[in-house]
Amino acid sequence: MSYDLQAVIADVEVLRGAARDLPVARLASLGQGLSLMPMTDALFDLVADGGDGGTLGFWRLPGGFEKALANWSAGGPVAYVEAEYFGGVGEQRAAVWEGGAIALGPLHAEGQAFGPSGSPVSQALRRLGVVASAGEDEFSCVGLGRHRHGEAWIS
Repeated sequence: MSYDLQAVIADVEVLRGAARDLPVARLASLGQGLSLMPMTDALFDLVADGGDGGTLGFWRLPGGFEKALANWSAGGPVAYVEAEYFGGVGEQRAAVWEGGAIALGPLHAEGQAFGPSGSPVSQALRRLGVVASAGEDEFSCVGLGRHRHGEAWIS
């Protein structure tokens, strides 16, 4: 089975405010007061400025979009996350902007064995204030496993 996610995650109100200026943006509710904005093809095309999107090492971060993430983070921390797995092999990437600058990352990990600090996505969620129960990580806690592909969050 595969898992594929590229999304912005932040407090519900922070993402609602950001989405007002992005008519193609769709939000999905997560746990603990967070929302997720999947990086759909339409959103990518709308926000890309034609510049190089690979400066932070992400696969699908549109060129220039880190400026929007930094601006949005004035209202609270904002994470951009990517996770891609197929047959248990894959990678995660994450970064968090806070107060207009990168506050965490960019982080990158391959495979499924993560150090004591957890996966990049779990570390980003923790920075957003997610608190996991004993025996559960932040990724599971907010329900990121509910859908296997990013577009499914908004369909």
